[in-house]
Amino acid sequence: MPQTTDLIQTPSPILPIPVGQELIYVVENSKAIQNETRVKYCADIYIHDTTPTISSNAPVGFIGTFKTTPNGVGVGMFDVRNVVENYVSTDPVASSTAQYKGTYNTDYTGQMHLIDKFSRNHNTLKYMAIQFYVEYLDTVAGSSTYNKVVRITGTEVNSQQFVIFNGYVTYTDSIYRAGVLPIIQSFNDTGKFILQTATDQFLSNAPIVQYANMEDYGTVAMIIGTNDLTRIKLTYTQEDGTAASNDYVNRTTLNGAFDNWSVYSRKQILFFGCFPGNLQNWSSQFNPAIMDGGKIEVQPLDGVTPVGQTYTININCPNTKGYESIRLTWLNQWGAWDYYTFTKKSTRTISAKGSTYTQLGGTWGGSNYRALSYSGGKKPFRVNATEKITMNTGFVTENDNIMFEELMNSPEVYLLKGYQNITETTSARNTYVQPVRITSSRFTTKTIANDRLMQYTFEIEKSKTERTQSI
Repeated sequence: MPQTTDLIQTPSPILPIPVGQELIYVVENSKAIQNETRVKYCADIYIHDTTPTISSNAPVGFIGTFKTTPNGVGVGMFDVRNVVENYVSTDPVASSTAQYKGTYNTDYTGQMHLIDKFSRNHNTLKYMAIQFYVEYLDTVAGSSTYNKVVRITGTEVNSQQFVIFNGYVTYTDSIYRAGVLPIIQSFNDTGKFILQTATDQFLSNAPIVQYANMEDYGTVAMIIGTNDLTRIKLTYTQEDGTAASNDYVNRTTLNGAFDNWSVYSRKQILFFGCFPGNLQNWSSQFNPAIMDGGKIEVQPLDGVTPVGQTYTININCPNTKGYESIRLTWLNQWGAWDYYTFTKKSTRTISAKGSTYTQLGGTWGGSNYRALSYSGGKKPFRVNATEKITMNTGFVTENDNIMFEELMNSPEVYLLKGYQNITETTSARNTYVQPVRITSSRFTTKTIANDRLMQYTFEIEKSKTERTQSI
């Protein structure tokens, strides 16, 4: 009988793991190395919305086979990061069960940021499993497989099932390593994002106290490990500190989430719209007329028991200086969305670039020539305009630094427009979210000790050029 391949080292299968890190597997089959020629270690990777099925007859989630040659000590090392990170991605669009102003998103045109209550994820989280085995080159003359690559049956070993999500690990994040076999090594701190206790948190590094205008949209995201989260409590407080009212949003299919928990990946991460614009979409308790300068408290509950930290959104007072507020949203470290509204001075610059041609000065295509005063000379054939916006924060604290660093590094940044008091149930809602890119070339982290009063300036450029008529 062939020797089973040993799984020497794996990432941690205990908690959901972000794909943006080294996901190392080390395998060994000493018998194959000693007895066979041109040995290769193989890995069949399976990724699926539910539990992958490792089977030669009816595989579920199989995406491909990847191979490596033994190193100097006879083991095979796989880093599957570059493969699996292609199978999770951003969720800019809400699920079909989510609503916008009471209308379900069945045509998938609704932006995630605008949802009334809950939305499931589409691609943020998946399940992964891997089967490892050995193949070699058959060099036995007369064999039916002579001079062919042969898989050694019986050398297979399966990994445990892993939960992967669209996050990344920085070089300063702690890597967990267990010294038992198989040795486990990976980032293992995602337990704080699974809503089960009062100290757990949403998928964000942003401060739990934030600021927003009355029209601003936004969401928080959370990992649902079991049935612990049953509803969200929203507490509204007026500007003078008087408690205004509460809303309780149950985690149900009708509210954009689900009734019964299961391992289905789209149920594992939920988004919840909790900013003033989202609440104006649907809430009869949230009253904008008495909320200027007030606050919204967002608390996840299991019945009446908190299963996460209370998240506070302070509502900005109306801007008396006439500055235009600019709200950005961006993909954060944990695959969810962060938001910030720039309320201070901003400037817009439009730069135009186009192609030109030389126009004839009269009519050359008719039966006679006529001179035309409006014709002739160099003229623009097409003009493409690009808009840049420079914007400034108010005074911020050191707690905001991580959030702004992620804004600088984020691959997806959008300009987000606010609530409009129109129905728009048949609109594609394409005007709310505009892609931009950060053009600021550097970010210097400020501290109270060095800078005392802290403000930041960012520059963005709209990704889409404004086109005019072609001539």
